[in-house]
Amino acid sequence: MTKNTLLALALAGAMLTGQSLYACTGIAFKTEDGTAIAGRSIEWGYYDLNSKLVIMPRGAEFQSYTSEGKKNGLKWKGKYGFTGVALVYEDFIGEGVNEAGLNAGMFYFSGYGSLSKYNPKKASKSLADMYLVSWILSNFSTVEEVKTNLHKITVVPIGYEKDGQPLPTAHWRVTDAKGGNIVIEITDGGKVNVYDNKAGVFTNSPEFPWHITNLNNYVNLETGTAKNRKMGDTELKSLGGTSSLLGLPGDYTPPSRFVRAFFALHSAPKAKTAAAGIKQGFQILKAFTIPIGEEFAPGQEAPNMPSATQWTAFSNLSGKEFYYTTMYNPTIRKIDLNKIDFSTVKKYVLPLENKTDPGFQEIYFN
Repeated sequence: MTKNTLLALALAGAMLTGQSLYACTGIAFKTEDGTAIAGRSIEWGYYDLNSKLVIMPRGAEFQSYTSEGKKNGLKWKGKYGFTGVALVYEDFIGEGVNEAGLNAGMFYFSGYGSLSKYNPKKASKSLADMYLVSWILSNFSTVEEVKTNLHKITVVPIGYEKDGQPLPTAHWRVTDAKGGNIVIEITDGGKVNVYDNKAGVFTNSPEFPWHITNLNNYVNLETGTAKNRKMGDTELKSLGGTSSLLGLPGDYTPPSRFVRAFFALHSAPKAKTAAAGIKQGFQILKAFTIPIGEEFAPGQEAPNMPSATQWTAFSNLSGKEFYYTTMYNPTIRKIDLNKIDFSTVKKYVLPLENKTDPGFQEIYFN
């Protein structure tokens, strides 16, 4: 293993141990014309993740690293090509979509994810958690296929702490062009739980069913403005629009983001077209952008970055398109998978953006 690879694995482990600074918010929905759309943000406030845009050809060969520090885990040949964003190391796809219109992404699952302990005797069936998105995107076209094949692999930690405890792991969201949407959570030392995600929202810890139950705590909230009323001799008046949503949590914890994203998603008017849906999705997730500073305690030095939200991505699963914005550039960029011949294209690993400050466009008036 090269020094660069060892460093990438160490950084990946460090990323997964930053409990308060690694946060993701995901939404999935359909437009009036039947387009299935899924998107998410990714937050990491310690340093730039150096994320890469990856184009993976059909028929690519993969092999997982294991905690032994070498590529001796599950080996497979991909059936589908895909595009996505890698985290820290080009093999570790955090979010992507394949040529069949299947989307998958990993979300931090601190304190609750618990994988099977790596067994060197079963290395050939062992898949490091950081490879699960690549395995899904390269092999399957629907969420049903994913559910059917999960039992064929054993997802294991990418590494272990000095005290022998496995590094924290993720849980995963998978969506398809038919509107299928599932959550994969591995707990209790390897128990694989798969949940249908009818809420269309996903964040981080605790477990997905807990978040669904927690929505009941906000059954009193509704959109719009509360009506004025009189209690005793006191006239109570609304102080502004959306006062019927007073009590909606505004912090960045996973439970609060889940509730806020749920209300934002389900109160938004249904977009008519795919293009309108993509724009609407980015607008919704703008509310979850975390500026640098709020997640650091007084006296802690914040890094020199524009935002803890390093990028936001959306997939048009029906139209097979991938869109993204970044903390350095809010312009929506698009990858049209229909224009890529995945049978002949080479593997590309490209910078997600030019990190030199692009400045601002000045408008002149005569």
